[in-house]
Amino acid sequence: MYVVITGASKGIGLEIVKQFLEDEETSVLAISRSSKELNILKKKYPNSLTTIYGDITSNSTINKIFAALQSKKIKVDVLINNAGAIVNKPFAKITGKELSLVYNVNILASFLLIQKLLPLMGNKNRSHVINIGSMGGFQGSSKFAGLSAYSSSKSALAGLTECLAEELKEKNIAVNCLAIGAVQTEMLNKAFPGYKAPLQPKQMANYIVEFAITGHQYYNGKILPVSSTTP
Repeated sequence: MYVVITGASKGIGLEIVKQFLEDEETSVLAISRSSKELNILKKKYPNSLTTIYGDITSNSTINKIFAALQSKKIKVDVLINNAGAIVNKPFAKITGKELSLVYNVNILASFLLIQKLLPLMGNKNRSHVINIGSMGGFQGSSKFAGLSAYSSSKSALAGLTECLAEELKEKNIAVNCLAIGAVQTEMLNKAFPGYKAPLQPKQMANYIVEFAITGHQYYNGKILPVSSTTP
């Protein structure tokens, strides 16, 4: 199995990488802006972990990802769009630059990466795209002041998931979105300073890894809440 994951240097993303690498038959391409933790893993798994460091919102980074896979004639079995950005600020005070950052990371980068990797996914062997969403973007869920940019961008990601599931099903590509609830991460702390979540990144990563492997057998185009609680 070959897995590509963005936002892989910390939190849930890093734990996902670690858990996939425990399987000797799985290889991982991890994308992140930070190299510290992934470099440590690279020494432990030199043959099964490939790393690309760069800004996922940059076309040059996306092109680099495609080139690295294409050069080795790799077919992507699982793509996990995990990279995320958040701004916690009153709606009236959010700047255009801040809004662009959140939307570029949370929706545009996922859109363009899926688009770029299409030739390397699906058809003979089924591929699974997993968009990591949020309960903040789940229709009908509780919403919180200060998170209008973040939550609306995750709502857009959910909508993209539904569209692509229909459009890509003939290519044998399943697309699902996991709407994550409260997990003790750096991003949660930015959204709800001081809040203690009931789940740790390792626990959520365990669920996501299992879903990545088996979820496409049961779901396509689904926005699935994965939440024991929201603050």
